[in-house]
Amino acid sequence: MPTFISGLPVHVLVVHAVVVLVPLSVLGTITIAVWPAARRRYGWLVVGVTALATLSIPLATSSGEDLRDRLPRTSLIRTHASLGDELLFFVAALLVVAAALVWFDQRRRQSEAGTGSEKETGSVALKVVGVPVKVVAGTLTALTVALAVVSAVQVVRIGDSGAKAAWSGEQYISPQPHEG
Repeated sequence: MPTFISGLPVHVLVVHAVVVLVPLSVLGTITIAVWPAARRRYGWLVVGVTALATLSIPLATSSGEDLRDRLPRTSLIRTHASLGDELLFFVAALLVVAAALVWFDQRRRQSEAGTGSEKETGSVALKVVGVPVKVVAGTLTALTVALAVVSAVQVVRIGDSGAKAAWSGEQYISPQPHEG
């Protein structure tokens, strides 16, 4: 991947995918976690957006590493890079848990739609190591919300540290009146 395009660091361009897709994934996963009707209708779409967000993170970190190698080593850049490296773990875990929640909910609804012995067999099959279906669903919901919140916080921390790394040496001046 090139480090610059027309003099602009690729990282500055690629990072916008993360800045848009991760918060969108966070909002979507929280929505499908707490609102079953949204989960039924948009669950797999949210999982797809979260997968795109997950895929965009290595592109951003790779382009960031290329840019970092061309900049002076500072503690602000090290902090930003370290925080950026952690994001993939949180968002990938969010992807897995959100997919499990949507899949489990879909299977549960299918088993409830069955009749007689199919319904009983489906309910038993959804039990995980003897844990009731409601406990599994509640655990997946709680994990989804928790990982979404952690992912959102991490994106804000990364953005803040990146802004500090990029702009900490800048001095702003008062606007000057335009000359005629």
